[in-house]
Amino acid sequence: MANIIEFSGPVLVSADEERRGLWSIDGKLTFERPLASPDKVLDGWVLPGFVDAHCHIGLGVGGAVDEQATLAQAQADLVAGTLLIRDCGSPSDTRWVQQRSDLPRLIRSGRHIARSRRYLRGLGHEIEPGDLVETVRKEARDGDGWVKLVGDWIDRGVGDLAASFPAKIVRDAISAAHDEGARVTAHCFAEDTIDDMLDANIDCIEHATGLLPRHLPRLVEQSVPIVPTLVNIATFPDIAAQAGQKFPEYADHMTRLWEGRRERVLEAFEAGVSIYAGTDAGSVIKHGRIADEMKELHDAGLPPAAVLDAAAWSARPWLGADGISDGASADVVLCSTDPRRHLETVLELKHIVLRGEIVR
Repeated sequence: MANIIEFSGPVLVSADEERRGLWSIDGKLTFERPLASPDKVLDGWVLPGFVDAHCHIGLGVGGAVDEQATLAQAQADLVAGTLLIRDCGSPSDTRWVQQRSDLPRLIRSGRHIARSRRYLRGLGHEIEPGDLVETVRKEARDGDGWVKLVGDWIDRGVGDLAASFPAKIVRDAISAAHDEGARVTAHCFAEDTIDDMLDANIDCIEHATGLLPRHLPRLVEQSVPIVPTLVNIATFPDIAAQAGQKFPEYADHMTRLWEGRRERVLEAFEAGVSIYAGTDAGSVIKHGRIADEMKELHDAGLPPAAVLDAAAWSARPWLGADGISDGASADVVLCSTDPRRHLETVLELKHIVLRGEIVR
């Protein structure tokens, strides 16, 4: 006998399209009323399940965590309404998460690829430039269509942020990933790193704190989105304070990047750059904070509909996932009020449904 859920409230297919009459039958959505009566009726404003486009499942402060801790991370994201995760680098083998029907859908990027002794210990592959192309090829084959580069980090020799790898080698590495059918994203704090990545035909920019007016038309022309991870950028003042005595130039740079974070995100939005919501959960950022990231994007000046687009409507097709359509998996969240008018309603979701099963 079919498992049927009726969604009795408004269905927000997109920012501009609102429908009525949606059902889940054996885990699949349909706008056609079934002959049988529903087993359950859920009321509320229906949205596609949220997407955390920059998240780290299986990562803790010191590197890889065990399966119990990984499970807790995924469950924390689930109960926040995050039903699709693009893992943006993890030292753990999390394929088992993908086999669990009761956990969010997961797109793996493999491990971070960083420069030797130029990144947080235990998180990624730490290599020299001559090994970058082959390492990227390996991670492209091992992941789910994404590779994560650490584009810049502090260089203690210069006392400030600096590129991890020479620009030419980055171009060769990204070309190799594309040959393997994978897209590449890169951690970018500094201004010049974004230029290098755009020159190399990068597919996405993480953090993008160094965004400048010169970058905006290129991001639009090359269809390169940004994932600002503003809940993580909030840690910059603490980083600057800890580094200030030994690396004053770096501390000042990080402070300036933090001070301009909202202005730069708004400028990107107004220029037509695609923006997606990501928390950078893992390590020092707790999981389950997608609503906090959505609030941060709104505080930066994005209207509620644009924030929801960044976390749901546009984020899903960007990652190759369905939204709300006939035959799509019943991965939806329900809000008490219209989130386009009251974005704060995403903080306390009324219902969460994953693969046609009611989480709450």
